[in-house]
Amino acid sequence: MINIFQGIVLLVGNFLMFTATAEALNSEKPFAERHVLLQVSDEDPAKFSLALDVANNLIRHYGGTDNIDVQIITFAGGVNMLTRPDSNPNFERIKSLMDSEVTFVVCLNSLDTIKRKTGTRPVVFDGTKSVQTGVAYMLEKIHDGYIQIHP
Repeated sequence: MINIFQGIVLLVGNFLMFTATAEALNSEKPFAERHVLLQVSDEDPAKFSLALDVANNLIRHYGGTDNIDVQIITFAGGVNMLTRPDSNPNFERIKSLMDSEVTFVVCLNSLDTIKRKTGTRPVVFDGTKSVQTGVAYMLEKIHDGYIQIHP
């Protein structure tokens, strides 16, 4: 049987563990109830639009970006979602989400592959976070406690 002292220690320990986990996920979003990683790796423009819809729906559901941390990770064909800022049909939606503190991440290995194949490195949106290996970044975030969604 747990006595009162053990119960208090258990309760405080759980609180500290939860607080430490929440802080480790994203210090810029201390009040976020959920931490979501949306994976975009397909070249299909419908998938780009779906990922943006999911991000907007989550933000609306949780009452704003203070309450949910949304990151959109792009790699392989998905990097095209963040290229051609001057002619991208999703430019305004992406810019609006960036302004709302949604993090967009692009894989540099994927951009390097495109450059090797085409001779030109794609230009990505200003404000996009670059990581060398998109899949490794995704795995690290999942390990940290982010929930992966592949719309």
